[in-house]
Amino acid sequence: MNATLLAVLLCLASAVAYAAAAVAQERLARAAVARSAGALLGNGAWWWSAGLNAGAALLHAAALRYGPLTLVQPLGALTLVAAVPLGAHGAGRRVAATEWRGTLATVVGLGLLLLPASGPAPDDTLTLAEALAVSGATLAVITLLTVRRDVRSGLRHATASGLASAVASALTQTVAVAGGRGGALLSVRVVAVALLVVVFAVGGMLLSQRAYRGGLGAPLAVVNLANPLAAAAIGMILLGERLQGGAVGLLLAVAGALAAARGVLLLTRTAPSAAPAPAAGAAVSVPVPVTAPAPVPAPVSPAPAASAAPAAVPAGRVAV
Repeated sequence: MNATLLAVLLCLASAVAYAAAAVAQERLARAAVARSAGALLGNGAWWWSAGLNAGAALLHAAALRYGPLTLVQPLGALTLVAAVPLGAHGAGRRVAATEWRGTLATVVGLGLLLLPASGPAPDDTLTLAEALAVSGATLAVITLLTVRRDVRSGLRHATASGLASAVASALTQTVAVAGGRGGALLSVRVVAVALLVVVFAVGGMLLSQRAYRGGLGAPLAVVNLANPLAAAAIGMILLGERLQGGAVGLLLAVAGALAAARGVLLLTRTAPSAAPAPAAGAAVSVPVPVTAPAPVPAPVSPAPAASAAPAAVPAGRVAV
C-alpha cells in the first residue's frame, strides 16, 4: 500500500478515536468532575476517555511513521468533524445545517491541503539538542498561556493543548523514524525523546480537559488550528519538509487552509443552548410566590353586664 494512503487511513482512525475522547472529556468537564486530579483518577469515564486518547495517539504515531508532519497534522482537524455528529448524538439532537456546511468546508479544505503536502515518507528527525530546544521553548509559551485566570482562559488552555500536541507529534515522529532503524531503539536520544513525548502527550490531554469546561466547539477548534500550524513550523524549519508543486502547490495550500479555517469557524458557532433564549424586547415572566393571607379571628362579643339598659321597645308596644 502507498505510504501516503496508509498515513491518511491511520489519521482517519485516529481522528475518530480522538473525537470520541473529546466528547467524553467535555461531558466530564461540564459535570464538574474535572475540578481536581483526584476526582478524575477516581472516575471510570475519565479512564475510558484516557484509553481512547492513548489508542488515538498510537494510531497517530503510526501515521507519522509513513507521512510527513505537513500531511499528518492538518488531518487532525477531522477530529472536530467527527466530534460534531458524536456530540449531537450524545446530546439527543440532530446535526444543524450550519454544522454540515462547516464539515463540508473543512473536508474540502483538507483535501486541498493534502495535494501539496503529500510528500515522501519522512527520513529526517530531530536531534537531541533540537528536541530539547523545542521542548523548552514550548513549555515557556504554555506557561505564559496558562498562568492567567480569566474568562478567556479556556481558549488559552486550548491553544496550549494544541502546541503540546504538535510538539508531541514532532517528537513521536523522531522516535518512530529513528527507532525503526536497526540498533537505534535504545539509544540515549530515542529514550530521552520518548520521555518527552509522554510529558507533552499527557500535558496536552490535561490542558484540553481544562479547556472543555466552557464547551466543546470553540476549544476543540482552537486545538485543531494551533496543532497543525505549530507542527508545520517545526517540520519546515527543523526537518526540511516542503510543500510539493511549487507556486501552484502553495496556492492550493493557502486556499485549503482558508476553507478549513472557515469550516472550523462555522462548527464553533453551532453549540446549541439547553433552552432557547427569549426574543429581544419580549417580556419575561418571573413567577412570584404568593403568600396566603393569615386567617383573621372572628370578633368575640362581650358578655352582657347585669346593669345593662332594657332593650328598646318597638313602636306601638307598651312595656309592662
